[in-house]
Amino acid sequence: MVTGAAPLRIGVLGCAEIARRRMLPAFAAYPGTHLAAVAGRDPERARATAEPYGARPVHGYRNLLAMDDIDAVYVPLPAALHHTWAEAALHAGKHVLAEKPLTTDARATARLLRLAEERGLALAENTMFVHHPQHTAVRELVDAGAIGELRSFRAEFTVPRFPADDIRLQPELGGGALWDTGVYPVRAALHLLGPELEAVGAVLTEDPAHGVDTHGAALLRTPSGVTAHLTFGLDHGYASVYELCGSRGRLTLDRAFTPPAGHPPLLRTETREGRRELRLDPFDQVTAAVAAFTEAATAGTPPDPAVLRQADLLAAVRGLATTPDPTTAPRPRS
Repeated sequence: MVTGAAPLRIGVLGCAEIARRRMLPAFAAYPGTHLAAVAGRDPERARATAEPYGARPVHGYRNLLAMDDIDAVYVPLPAALHHTWAEAALHAGKHVLAEKPLTTDARATARLLRLAEERGLALAENTMFVHHPQHTAVRELVDAGAIGELRSFRAEFTVPRFPADDIRLQPELGGGALWDTGVYPVRAALHLLGPELEAVGAVLTEDPAHGVDTHGAALLRTPSGVTAHLTFGLDHGYASVYELCGSRGRLTLDRAFTPPAGHPPLLRTETREGRRELRLDPFDQVTAAVAAFTEAATAGTPPDPAVLRQADLLAAVRGLATTPDPTTAPRPRS
């Protein structure tokens, strides 16, 4: 938070569960933001969502964007709607914090980032885990040679099955495992291995009953040959973990992506010399994400280029997973 700056007045487009459970309490508690309004298609739901925070209920998203006393909007809508409403908010002169992924199309992501820069507005994807210092601690251990020369990275984020009518299972709303849980390991690989990653293989398994992918895997690599094996899914036992393997040992982090604010992270290294554990202090990554967005909006910070690189990798994963393998295609008869 910039010292002396007035609180950033936040309007929320939608009453999604993540907004009600995590983000609205964070906006209300953080001194750098003022939760001013909540818009919904259902006036009663908007009222019920806004009322506990003393925020103004608004019927309709465009009505909120037309309000002069809103500086920034948070967009927790289904993934397929992020582009439309983030673009509308930017044209209305509002800073934008949107849930991940920012869009489901890399070209649309690039256009939004250009628009934000042209208009001098903050545009951020709400990838909260990158703000947690546990990942900085991981990077420092690797850089210090705790596991030798880095060879590979493995990340997994999977969650149990959702009800059949959940938006994550609706293709017209941008559902599917890649857009929902796949974003996490892809962004983690970028965060720890750098922007020069490229996708070299991918698998997406589709549920024919819903028409969306429910699980998948991707193989990425750096120019130096470090590989990243990523798995994700919507119909699994819960897993939120990554592991880095080096020439001398390995480093593991559990609760990597969605640790509760009171959770003390545990980093484990294993080498020939034995096992070591490093326990870190608890940290609230939700508040940290709100603080980072507030700082970006107040200081006029350009969008993070990692958002576009992530979008490119997600597009590459989907392309590799849906392109037939020429080695298995039927051969023409002679």
